[in-house]
Amino acid sequence: MPDDTPLAYPAARRQDLVENLFGHSVADPYRWLEEHDNRETRDWLTGQDGLTRATLESLPGRDRLRAHLNELISVGVTGPPVWRGARHFFMKREPRQEHAALHMTDEDGTSRLLIDPVDLDPTGRTTLDSWHPDGTGTRLAYQVSVEGDSDSRLYVLDVASGSLLDGPVTRCRHSPVAWLPGGDAFYYVRSLPRSAVPEGEEHYHRRVCLHRVGTDPDAEDSVVFGADRHKATSYGIAVGQDGRRLVLTATTGAVRHNEVWLADLTDGDPRRPAFVPVQGHSRAHTRPFVGHDGRLYLHTDLDAPRGRLAVTDLDSPVSGPWRDVLPQDPEARLDHVAVLDSPELGRPLVLAGRTRRTFGEITVHDLATGEHLGRVELPGHGVVGEIRGRGHEAWFTYTDPFTPPTVFHWNALTRTRTVWASPPGRKAVPSRPPGTVHHLDCAAPDGTPVRVTVLAPHARPGPLPTILYGYGGFGLSLAPVYNPEILAWVEAGGVYAVAHVRGGDEGGKEWHAAGAGANKQKAVDDFHAVAESLIDGGWTTGSQLVISGESNGGLLVGAALTQRPGLYRAVLCGAPVLDMARYERSGLGPSWTAEYGSAEVEEQLGWLMGYSPYHHVTAGTVYPAVLFSVSEGDAIVDPLHARKMCAALQHAAGGRPAAGGDGIVLLRREPGAGHGARSMSLMVDLLVDQLAFAAWQSGLPLTPHSTVPPPGSVRACTVPHPPTREEGSRNDPVASA
Repeated sequence: MPDDTPLAYPAARRQDLVENLFGHSVADPYRWLEEHDNRETRDWLTGQDGLTRATLESLPGRDRLRAHLNELISVGVTGPPVWRGARHFFMKREPRQEHAALHMTDEDGTSRLLIDPVDLDPTGRTTLDSWHPDGTGTRLAYQVSVEGDSDSRLYVLDVASGSLLDGPVTRCRHSPVAWLPGGDAFYYVRSLPRSAVPEGEEHYHRRVCLHRVGTDPDAEDSVVFGADRHKATSYGIAVGQDGRRLVLTATTGAVRHNEVWLADLTDGDPRRPAFVPVQGHSRAHTRPFVGHDGRLYLHTDLDAPRGRLAVTDLDSPVSGPWRDVLPQDPEARLDHVAVLDSPELGRPLVLAGRTRRTFGEITVHDLATGEHLGRVELPGHGVVGEIRGRGHEAWFTYTDPFTPPTVFHWNALTRTRTVWASPPGRKAVPSRPPGTVHHLDCAAPDGTPVRVTVLAPHARPGPLPTILYGYGGFGLSLAPVYNPEILAWVEAGGVYAVAHVRGGDEGGKEWHAAGAGANKQKAVDDFHAVAESLIDGGWTTGSQLVISGESNGGLLVGAALTQRPGLYRAVLCGAPVLDMARYERSGLGPSWTAEYGSAEVEEQLGWLMGYSPYHHVTAGTVYPAVLFSVSEGDAIVDPLHARKMCAALQHAAGGRPAAGGDGIVLLRREPGAGHGARSMSLMVDLLVDQLAFAAWQSGLPLTPHSTVPPPGSVRACTVPHPPTREEGSRNDPVASA
């Protein structure tokens, strides 16, 4: 402890429980901790809460850190506009506001607030999950969830009056919404009622339904797709702008490939659309949309690991050829496309948002031929969010580690870029960046180059306390966005590094496949190699190195700490998956078998047991200090993983923390939040605890770093947190399965 007061861990009964699975002896001494509501677990958790709070709240520098994080987060954010008719809609979070709120601007330029989650729930525990205006901007479907329960409720609002027209429609969980012309009905996705599915499968068994505004969804809604699909199938849906076609994608589990279906809504009853397959069971991921020209466009990685844009005829999408508009760029990943089409342009254009070596770019092309016509200049080296086009105009978000998300407007007629919306609290951001970014390559044990991005103070006298972040799964790449956590750490004099290990999407689908399934251990090997490279390069030492990961990243650092405990000083392990023998039995685990493998398949169980962190904890081993962070409302990754791993590590340490906090194991529980989304005050609370713990363990004094950088010395850095969720998008593939 900070004051060296001897403490003991809460007692945890060890069961002599060993199962034989395909010849593997799988011990599970803390299975009783899977039951959250039994008295023994509750008593154990009460003891953990007391130990954790007493330890964390005694750490130095917390008040100063909290004040500074509040300043950095208070910059706020404005999202890009979504146009419907003469109105546009956008998200905005003012400084000190707990949640972003939805605003709308009328044709006359008058803006007003439509939905503020805090108005719905003053406790701040209700989140606005998604929103979808109809084609004319007259009506708005929106979804909210409470305390991270992931069971979104859908409502319909009359935009002009603000009156509620419909809802709640339950069991929607971030459902897409596809409005039919007229705004009287829409397609959406809903899970079956609990009474109709086996226990534990309440978040599965989704169906695409048609709902008419104002009717009883349980009695009147029609199922249009999904009745015969796998329980873990999720759907994307969209209706073309002319209202004639319904485009549907189906994804089974947390995979990087899907099916594409198309239905002609002019042929009959919208309750019974006849779907035609466009892309069947392939290993491709495709995002389709119907263009202004009445053709089907497909943003796909079919035969193009880094993505291409193809087009085909709506009347023969299967038999007709897919012609490339934008062929694959072998050195850049195609992330976003937007079509601009207005009479003033003379010819339709397509904007292509790509990521090249972690940096975003936007290029301009002729839609008919794909001819390269130029580029949209960006303000720096960072990341570009979704591009939204309307007529001859486009809007996009740009951010980098030192630039909060800023919305830019681009005019295709004048080829000019202007700021459409700056962060509301821009003055809270340091006028001069606190650090310099370095891009390194290190070699994995098999010789594969692994990229690492390092953000460090300008004056680096020698090895410094360092946080190394990793994710390495589900094809999620780590984008260079504004991150108050990193800024606070670097300003205090620390180094923050990001390991772009296999399993992500930095190198396209091949990089993902190289760290998934039977190859998952390679992601861990890459992570060890990056840590060793930072130490060998003089950036840090083993006694100053803290590793960090959340969700699938929690699995990564959990495996790292059990495989190479002497390499790391401490671990920040958030919302982790850790018991790989039983992960399919809780949360959304059954959706992840394509990423990890299944314990019910003999060969795949061998993969899982090779690195399962919970099963590789050995009594008497000296492990790094660990802070587990979980949310009690997490329906995606059950906190049972962290509970069991915490008990196992505390037992391995002999039931008592070492003097001075060496190797201490703490479990931080958070009520009122789910897997990711939380209010700003809850976010600050979490970051204060995590950074104070990391500073304590690595020896970083929590005082602001004041070195002034020379002008022009800053480049972009890749950081862990994805851009702010926009309409209909999701951050974590683990959660979206």
